[in-house]
Amino acid sequence: MRILVLGAGGTGGYFGGRLAQSGADVVFLVRPSRAEQLREHGLQLRSALGDADLPVAWATAETLPGLAARKPFGLVLLSCKAYDLDSSIEAIEPAMTGDACVLPILNGLRHYAALDKRFGREQVLGGLCFIVATKGAGGIVRHMGRAASILFGERDGDPDSARTAAFSAACLKAGIDHVRSMRIAQQQWEKYAFLTALAAGTCLMRNDIGHIVAADDGADFMRSLYRECVAVAEAEGEAISPEAQATALDIVLERGSRLTASMLRDLQAGYPIEAEQIVGDMLQRARRAGQDAPLLTMAWCHLQAYQAQT
Repeated sequence: MRILVLGAGGTGGYFGGRLAQSGADVVFLVRPSRAEQLREHGLQLRSALGDADLPVAWATAETLPGLAARKPFGLVLLSCKAYDLDSSIEAIEPAMTGDACVLPILNGLRHYAALDKRFGREQVLGGLCFIVATKGAGGIVRHMGRAASILFGERDGDPDSARTAAFSAACLKAGIDHVRSMRIAQQQWEKYAFLTALAAGTCLMRNDIGHIVAADDGADFMRSLYRECVAVAEAEGEAISPEAQATALDIVLERGSRLTASMLRDLQAGYPIEAEQIVGDMLQRARRAGQDAPLLTMAWCHLQAYQAQT
């Protein structure tokens, strides 16, 4: 399976780098400035799971069409920020020929409508990932912590497909922690509900979980916020299991926890945030279902106010 990875930043750089390190046929689609870094230094990974300095193949928007025509891609790994989706769809379009499929590992679920419209639902796999990684000075990809996993699967039809089996084999060879899911929608909603509550709560309170739950009524606030998200999942036909809910609540109610959402870290740094695609989209889904979601409403209003000043 030939794989195109959009970008060589934190997430794409890490997973694509591990695949390339194992000998997989991987090409990174990058901007000219990043291409120059890869040309001079290769892909540099720094991780508790093992450092690596790798010569890698890359393409730019100018060279991708010819590259794809000579040797088609089987899978495109899409790991952009949700607010960059439109430009990312344009960028990968030359690689989406023949039987090529795209595996998005973005946060949230809103991106599927745009991907389905452009490429056809049958060519869009379901996916998500768990990792904290960033591209630092000099283009070095830095992986924080030890979590680095991908979950993926077919959204329709035969869950035991050849293409998901091929990507699973590539991940196995690369030593990437992964799950080839037979029920990817359930796992997507588990993450989406948890992530939305974490992002809405920590951004609204501008603090980590430990400080929030230490405040008067802080634990009740986080519990109620998560339950608003769980109610949306149930309305969408993807009820979250009691076991998954218990795990999520253990995390968002943990005393002394320094956990924050990446959205808060981006907000504090003055960067663009995925507010509309995560918190805003969850609230829209709640309203379509006729549900009252006062805490999501407050968080979305707060995030819009932040975005208006950036």
